[in-house]
This record gives sequence, structure tokens and C-alpha cells, in this order.
Amino acid sequence: MLRFCLAVSCLVAVAAGACTNPKVSASSYTPADSQVLAAIPFIAEFTLECGNNEKPALFADINGALVPVTTSLDGAKYQVSWVKTLKEAAKGEFTVPLYDSESYAQLKRAMDKGEDASGVAPLVSIVISYPGSYSGPLFNSEHFALFLSAAVFYLAFSSKSKLLA
Repeated sequence: MLRFCLAVSCLVAVAAGACTNPKVSASSYTPADSQVLAAIPFIAEFTLECGNNEKPALFADINGALVPVTTSLDGAKYQVSWVKTLKEAAKGEFTVPLYDSESYAQLKRAMDKGEDASGVAPLVSIVISYPGSYSGPLFNSEHFALFLSAAVFYLAFSSKSKLLA
């Protein structure tokens, strides 16, 4: 009987600790200029409000890799970030599913067993928009100056040749 009461109380504690009715508000940052960058950083900052005022530990699924989500010192905001090379970074919107500890354990168990992990529902998902970044002009100013000086040299040399002929 004692084991039954202990098991029921543990289940109630776990159920009460889960985030109910989650509401998320997210903002993101990606650089608009990548002239001197080798990779594009993606940074998402968001707040999560649970119906029961719970502040769960979160994990994000970034391209199939589960990474922990950091929390601000006051615990009000969360942040997740990752990096992609310039060739891998494509324009568009990225959906990042966020998992709490329970769904993370289920997802990790499914991944370790090689099972289909699509049955594990995330707690919430955030959308990161990447409009692309400016990688510089088609022709740099030094290339334009070289072309212009070659054109001036050709015109001057051909004019000199015509005058001397």
C-alpha cells in the first residue's frame, strides 16, 4: 500500500510539474551583412508562459541535434543559438521545436533505439526567419579601379601609337 501511495504521489508531482497551456513569444537575430563572416549565427530569444507558472528546462532540436536552451539569470527569458556556414544557410523560415524534460527523454529514447521520433510532440515550436544576408557587391571597388586603369592605359597607349604613326 505504501508503494502504491508513493507511486501515485510521484505521478501527481510529475503531472503538476509539467508546463500546462504554454504560450511562447519569440524574437530572433540573424546578421544582415555577411561580407566578413565565415558562418551565419542564428540567435532566438523567447519567453515561455505556462498556465501553472512552471519554468521548465527546455531542449531544442536543431537539425536533428538536441541542444539545451539557456535561461536568463532572472529566469524570465530563454535563448538558443546555433551556427551554419554561408553555403548551408538558406533563406526562409526555420521551425525550432522545443521539448521539456519529459518529452526530451522520450525523444532521446526513441532516437537511441532507432525508432521513429515523429510521434513525440514538442512542448512548443518557435519560428526563426532568415531573409538572407548581404555578401558584398558583385564587383569590389579595387576590381573596378583595376579595370578602369587598364582601360585608361589602353586608350592612352593606342592614342600615342596613332599620333606617332
